[in-house]
Amino acid sequence: MHRLLPLLAAATLTACTTTPPTEPADAFMANLNELCGQTHEGRLVTTDPADADFAGKKLVMGPVACKPNEVAIPFAVGDNRSRTWVITRTNVGVRLKHVHRHDDGSEDKVSRYGGDTAAAGTETRQEFPVDEFSKLMFRSNKLDRSVTNVWAVEAAPGKHFAYELRRENRFFRVEFDLAKR
Repeated sequence: MHRLLPLLAAATLTACTTTPPTEPADAFMANLNELCGQTHEGRLVTTDPADADFAGKKLVMGPVACKPNEVAIPFAVGDNRSRTWVITRTNVGVRLKHVHRHDDGSEDKVSRYGGDTAAAGTETRQEFPVDEFSKLMFRSNKLDRSVTNVWAVEAAPGKHFAYELRRENRFFRVEFDLAKR
């Protein structure tokens, strides 16, 4: 029994150590999890005329809600609290979905759109090309311009969080200063 004690102690200590994430997607999700429970004000950093509804309004992300492998980030534009970014770790990468709700809590007909990462990305930035489900929904709602969307999310703990949308003739980006608490 005395010979087993050192082995048991070593096994216990090994089980307690945490290994840093090795996949960029895992490190990215770990960065997002550092935002759990937090709320931050942001600012629009692009000047596309299509963003007139965002200009001059208070932009707030959070409070960030976390579950294992999923982070939900409410995004308020002024008094409009209809938007939530849902970021999920999948078996092969990361998924971004946009959930839109009406004031009564019911889901909008244009909701749950987004995409999965097509490349490894980095621990601080992931890009999400539009998926087939979203393309079909966009087309059925006469939003054909959105079928080439590529979204990106950046999460650099203690520095910034950013959300962006790119497509031909369109670039939208909002940034949140994570250094301010």
